[in-house]
Amino acid sequence: MATARLGLTALDCSDPSVLADFWAALLGGEVAHRNDEFHAVKVDEDWLVAVKVQDYKPPTWPDPTVPKQMHLHLKVDDLDAAQTDAVRLGARVATEQTNPEHWRILLDPAGHPFCLATQLLD
Repeated sequence: MATARLGLTALDCSDPSVLADFWAALLGGEVAHRNDEFHAVKVDEDWLVAVKVQDYKPPTWPDPTVPKQMHLHLKVDDLDAAQTDAVRLGARVATEQTNPEHWRILLDPAGHPFCLATQLLD
């Protein structure tokens, strides 16, 4: 029996509104809570929260100066279509792509790397 269940994922940023709106649109969720400090995105039974951090510094991945801190892998059916959609919503394509036939690395509006993947694990 599990001791705990995953409750939410929190992403630091300088502007919670922009980040929450991006993730809600990309994941098909809704921004269910907004205040000055954080905005919470509800996606099915999961929560993704954009948290305002004073003097936020975005990750500089792949340069380790400011670590990526965490990253999400998102399952998609069509890499090209998903990448096009993500960029339209505000993501940037990362300069480094380690295996673009199987996953694409993008950066969200706050600079967090995330992957779009047709297969999550071998």
